[in-house]
Amino acid sequence: MDPFPVINAVGLAAFAFVGATKAIRERFDLFGVAVVGLVTAFAGGTTRDLLVNRVPLALSSPVEIAVGTFGVVAAVGVGAVVESANDHPVTVSADAVGLASFATAGAIVATNAEIGGFGVVALAVVNAVGGGAFADVLLDRSPFVLLDDFYASCAFLGGLAYWLAVQLGASGELSAFLCVSVTFGTRVLAVRYGWEVPTAQTLRTAD
Repeated sequence: MDPFPVINAVGLAAFAFVGATKAIRERFDLFGVAVVGLVTAFAGGTTRDLLVNRVPLALSSPVEIAVGTFGVVAAVGVGAVVESANDHPVTVSADAVGLASFATAGAIVATNAEIGGFGVVALAVVNAVGGGAFADVLLDRSPFVLLDDFYASCAFLGGLAYWLAVQLGASGELSAFLCVSVTFGTRVLAVRYGWEVPTAQTLRTAD
């Protein structure tokens, strides 16, 4: 069974939810909330598809739009009853789920396109963090992925795990499971223990 449809749908719903909660925090109106939520869900996958020279699924699959819209509606519902929904454990968990799902989706698409190891890992990262980066631009702030949090690194490790599993002869399902597990697991640990990627300022201070 092809794991891509399920994994991609989970990622769409999770990231639409996360993006919409960010817009709610910034007091966007409902249209703005929907735009930011859907951009978070679709921008990474659209970039992925363009890089492998295929029509973006967001433009050819009404089901994907419906799934993304569901995530936005869920965020509006949660935001109506929970204060600071963007910091709520449900949202933090959804972000980790979306990151893991989209890293895996990107790795699957790259492998099916017969791209080499670098491309598999690169598309895993692009698919996982692209939507959030575009959303941050809409929110008028520096893209979260470029700051010091241990975030894109999780997608990198997951994509690498996927590629290594494929090279060792693992099935597509097992490779996808490993990618999801590594990406999700490292992200949860990063949040739990406050892992960060060092900055230039940190290195200078250490000297």
